[in-house]
Amino acid sequence: MSQETKPLSGAAIAGRLIEIRRELHQYPELSHEEFETTARIRRWLEEAGIRIADFPLRTGIVAEIGGLHGGPVIALRADIDALPIEEDTGLSYASLVPGKMHACGHDFHTASILGAAYLLKEQEAALQGTIRLLFQPAEEKASGARKVVESGALQGVRAVLGLHNKPDLPVGTIGIKGGPLMAAADGFVIEVQGKGSHAAVPDAGNDPIVTAAHIVTALQSIVSRNVSSLDSAVISVTKLNSGTIWNVIPEKAVLEGTIRTFDEGVRRSVIKRFNQVVDGVAAAYDTTASVRWIEGPPPVSNDDTLARLAWEEAERLGLLPVVPTPSPAGEDFSVYQQLVPGLFVFFGTDGPQEWHHPAFDLDERALPIAADFFAASAVRALKHYAELGGEADA
Repeated sequence: MSQETKPLSGAAIAGRLIEIRRELHQYPELSHEEFETTARIRRWLEEAGIRIADFPLRTGIVAEIGGLHGGPVIALRADIDALPIEEDTGLSYASLVPGKMHACGHDFHTASILGAAYLLKEQEAALQGTIRLLFQPAEEKASGARKVVESGALQGVRAVLGLHNKPDLPVGTIGIKGGPLMAAADGFVIEVQGKGSHAAVPDAGNDPIVTAAHIVTALQSIVSRNVSSLDSAVISVTKLNSGTIWNVIPEKAVLEGTIRTFDEGVRRSVIKRFNQVVDGVAAAYDTTASVRWIEGPPPVSNDDTLARLAWEEAERLGLLPVVPTPSPAGEDFSVYQQLVPGLFVFFGTDGPQEWHHPAFDLDERALPIAADFFAASAVRALKHYAELGGEADA
């Protein structure tokens, strides 16, 4: 702790976290552009005497607390980027940057983990290992977690903990669930190549619009007929572009959309069947089609042991733990879970709108609650892995 900074607790830490969250909210930055956000986080960490770790990240920052007596390493992760949305909340601290907004609550996540860091710093000498703080860029583009992994910041980590605010859960409630929690989010672009002709003589060409229309319909049978009724998947075609004028059959049609799945096996099966359907329908209408995949993050799937420990810690702190309904939204926290055990929880923030809405907001009374929970859960996880012994894989 620096000489200028006194330990924060109770009402003091609640007030400080609100100040931090509101400052971040006023100055949102998009994925891979979080330079000022990174500088702010660095300043707040350094003011608290928390050491900055040397990992090569263009945006985002890694810091550490503890490690004075060896022991395991536990990571806490917060995402820091905003969205290209014009804010419509009427808040006194609304975004000052036109067309950009923290409409997914990453300002809340960052402030919460900073709060946990402040609490952990106060007990640094007693920690049974190291807490590594991952302030991750570019979650909204599903590429930031991979940047963090490539920097080496996950080396030696035994487990990683993270959160997402949940507007439909009341403050004081936390959603904890072992197993699948959020979906894999893959995108696709289909290009159908036909043969153009005059609209009055369609037999002179091969209409790509007809093919595209049948592809849209045929794709819906994958979920209903190729995915087990005990599993789930979503295929949504959200865009179809073709043609330039009313009396010309075009050469090409382009479709775009997304697939959401909660299981890696289902994910692979759906993608395989998707390609077969597109190729088959295109051939049936004497056209050709190609699929370009935009690979998103894998499913978020929580470690059962970490979920149990977190549930116990939530009850000890007086929170109401509940088993949440899995969300079809995607989250690149799952990239970490491909490498180490991880737990991602939903934190009740009782907001008026869902994520990515221009009027999104949340109840800031949840900030100190989240800070307390993550500080306590990190200590509990350190104790658990210290008792297990051994080292994490590099």
